[in-house]
Amino acid sequence: MLATLVIGLREGLEATLIVGIIAAFLRRNRVPLAPMWTGVGVAVLLSIAVGLGLQAVEQALPQAQQEAMEALIGIVAVVFVTGMIVWMRIHARHLSRELEASASAALGRGTAWALAGMAFLAVLKEGFETSVFLLATFQASSDTGLAALGAVIGIAGAVVVGYGIYTGGVRLDLGKFFTGTGVFLVFVAGGLVLTVLRRAHEAGWVVIGQQRTVDLSWLAPNGSVQGALVTGVLGIPPDPRVIEVLGWVLYVVPVLALSLWPRRWKPSAVRVPAVRIAVASGLAVAALALAVAVPTGHTDVPATTRLTGDARSVSATVSGSAATLRVAGSSSGSTGREARITLPASAHRRVTRAGTATDRWRVTSDGSAADQPASLTLDDLVQLFGRIPVGISPSSAPGPYRASWATRDTVTLWSVDGGVVDASRAERSVLTLTGGGLPTARTSTLDRTVWAVPRATVDRTTAALAADRTHTAELALWTRWLPLALGIAAAAQVLLALRDRRRLGLPDSTVPSTTPTRGPPVTATARSTDAVR
Repeated sequence: MLATLVIGLREGLEATLIVGIIAAFLRRNRVPLAPMWTGVGVAVLLSIAVGLGLQAVEQALPQAQQEAMEALIGIVAVVFVTGMIVWMRIHARHLSRELEASASAALGRGTAWALAGMAFLAVLKEGFETSVFLLATFQASSDTGLAALGAVIGIAGAVVVGYGIYTGGVRLDLGKFFTGTGVFLVFVAGGLVLTVLRRAHEAGWVVIGQQRTVDLSWLAPNGSVQGALVTGVLGIPPDPRVIEVLGWVLYVVPVLALSLWPRRWKPSAVRVPAVRIAVASGLAVAALALAVAVPTGHTDVPATTRLTGDARSVSATVSGSAATLRVAGSSSGSTGREARITLPASAHRRVTRAGTATDRWRVTSDGSAADQPASLTLDDLVQLFGRIPVGISPSSAPGPYRASWATRDTVTLWSVDGGVVDASRAERSVLTLTGGGLPTARTSTLDRTVWAVPRATVDRTTAALAADRTHTAELALWTRWLPLALGIAAAAQVLLALRDRRRLGLPDSTVPSTTPTRGPPVTATARSTDAVR
């Protein structure tokens, strides 16, 4: 409620001051006020319509898009309030003179509707800013009813104070008023920055810098006046994230400094370009330091890992989209042999393995059936399959059976940066049985893992890669996005410095007076031009 009250009071007072200055000027010049009030009324209605329209559009959107809409409205509101603070600091001293000059120009055009248009545009600017800023504050507030009540009270108070200033019954130091409310609104807008970043994360736009910083639940307990001040007015959540704290600091500190910077410390026009260049240099150095000095973590996946099954270890050598596997230990269990398996580029794919993006190679080849038995008994079948295969009756077909084998070997490698995440060799044998009392041939499939990386090793490697990925994403805020933002700010200061220097280098645009030089007054004693004799 307090935040919306101050917003309504300040914005409303700005609008009433503008209207009062124009009205006083028109009364002095005996011009009817009806066209001006028409423009003011239309501007107020349009401002209300803008706020209601934005609210209606947001309510009609799905939840995720509502979060995105609230983030956009919050961004616009922060831009508006910042521009309002800066504009009022620059123009507050000369506001009356500028408005009277504009009114004189409109009056010189000889039409009352020009004055109506001037009042309309002036009030519409303030009204539109107020609508967007209040809407963003309502969205960030926990109690919309109290927030709306605060806005109504603030606007009503602004109208009363503005009318008192207009009639001369109220004396108000406008400089101190706008400075004080400006400082308060800087913190309110800083809270909006926090809300915008939270809504942008919920909409899926901002995924970096989401680590929790501090627990402020003790500072803003629910239902307390202190909680209403911290959370409801200043917009500070009980669990601020890293990017939210960073955004708050990067907004509040420079805007607050701009609002409170003493005018006597303001550099002269000649020194402004040098100051901008110095600021740009500091921003560039900070960006470079962050990009270079912040350490980046990286998990090295070993290129050799141990295996279970009929081999001892496997090593991978990756060259572009091709790879080579060296498998130590033979299928017979001997440790003195090493098999080389070539994985061509045609077998390469990018896949996800246990939640980790990996390079995968998979090759299939015909295996040798030379070491497979040509005859099998019922006991052999039970040993191979763990049971008697379906379709074989021990009573009618007791065996032995003639065995025909067709074997396919599949070797698969999952790799990250040349290291072995997982690897396996699977063997699929198609067994065809005939004879032994079988009326027809019976076919069964036998799958066997020849060797593989242990599941515990795979889980440990993928967990380390996931942690490394999360850590890298967290560091991206400091190594990429923040330096980029500082670099853009430095480039903007350099461009502004060049603009200021170009303006200083322009010749004086003052046009010399064309009024002829007047001679001495007619009452002055004329000097004789006759020579003294």
